[in-house]
Amino acid sequence: MVKETLATGVVHTIPEDLRKGLMASSAVSAAWNSLTPLARNEWICWTLSVKKEETRKEHVERVCKQLLEGKRRPCCWPGCPHRRPNAKKWFK
Repeated sequence: MVKETLATGVVHTIPEDLRKGLMASSAVSAAWNSLTPLARNEWICWTLSVKKEETRKEHVERVCKQLLEGKRRPCCWPGCPHRRPNAKKWFK
């Protein structure tokens, strides 16, 4: 049996809760791996950017659901804050 691997993002590594969600389905894993590194990075950052644990859980579920629906990037999100000039305050 070959263990599936997940491609990472540009800056962020996949947090364990998101990794678990992505690995729960081979279709979700395949959709994830078909994304560009920048798109994967945006999903990771979108998942990490929330403050409440319950919202983060919803984001993980939504990533998986939307990947299966064919979405390539988080909708209506301004993008990863680490790409902004004041990025250091977001991720240390």
